Amino acid sequence: MIRISIVGATGYTGGELLRHLLRHPEAEIKHVTSENFVGQPISAVHKFSKGRIDLICEKYNPALIARDTDVAFLGLPHGTSSKTAAELIEKGIRVIDLSADFRLEDLPTYEKWYGRHEAPKLLPEAVFGLPERYREKIRKARLIANPGCYATTAILAGLPIMADGILGEGPVIVDAKSGVSGAGRKLDPTFLYSEANESMQAYGLKGHRHHPEILQEWRRAMKTAPGSGLKGKASPRAKSLELIFVPHLAPMSRGIFATLYAPLTRRVTSEELMKIYQVYYADEPFVQVLKPMESPEVRAVANTNMCHIGVATDESGKTAIVMAALDNLIKGASGQAIQNMNLMFGIKESEGLL
Repeated sequence: MIRISIVGATGYTGGELLRHLLRHPEAEIKHVTSENFVGQPISAVHKFSKGRIDLICEKYNPALIARDTDVAFLGLPHGTSSKTAAELIEKGIRVIDLSADFRLEDLPTYEKWYGRHEAPKLLPEAVFGLPERYREKIRKARLIANPGCYATTAILAGLPIMADGILGEGPVIVDAKSGVSGAGRKLDPTFLYSEANESMQAYGLKGHRHHPEILQEWRRAMKTAPGSGLKGKASPRAKSLELIFVPHLAPMSRGIFATLYAPLTRRVTSEELMKIYQVYYADEPFVQVLKPMESPEVRAVANTNMCHIGVATDESGKTAIVMAALDNLIKGASGQAIQNMNLMFGIKESEGLL
């Protein structure tokens, strides 16, 4: 059995972790921590767990967790998670961090978007937790940086184009919509049902913090584009890659739908583009490529760890139109974190997620 602690267990991601781990045959939850619900049963916060788990919310204590934990999931705010990760890793516990604290390899870029980093020495060893790119590194890692929900959607939508070397000149546009749970479990008038229902609005117009995360992973993929002859070095196109990313708040509880528009180096048919995506994701258990010009639907992926991708090209064949949908709380957060855990401990990647 894998002995697990959830540090910061009372938010939406903590709840989804708990929901899936309770039915995971190899998981044994040892500790759940909270700053606001200390002394209360976790089932009082996540009521679906009543009769299934009797753990009490504890105040975070690294020494106590270290006694009987193999891996800790961190559901903590950006900027505070890194210190906790460092404490637990020092005690020999493997960490899957659901915050942004270890997602960006470049420290100045992190500090621009999030402020001071509390454990910068750990940045070089953190593995970006996207199994579709880093499966083998994840297996050996002691620190996983679980990707953001918007970032996961956009990265998966764009990776085959970047890796295939068919991206043309000009910016890539990502137009994305997310359900209100993406903002976390907090009181904010913007995310109240009566405010979000029957409405739609854009935000992050001055820049969204998932922007550098998406660019980082696309640029890494472009280093290995066929015929580049670069042997891991950044291609000129990677350096000049521009992204226009606009997130929107959609009137739904969960889910993300993103549409990517990318210029191509040559004319490509929708059928040819579909084949490029099918080859790239051929062995991926949680990515499904749809028929040409078939749109994904959020409701088809809600409450699953799946990402559905649909592809098309415009009339000229010189612009790719890629649509991706996933559940922001599962493949965009907790489900992907469990997928990473399965890889880290050498068990079936889909365990507890189907």
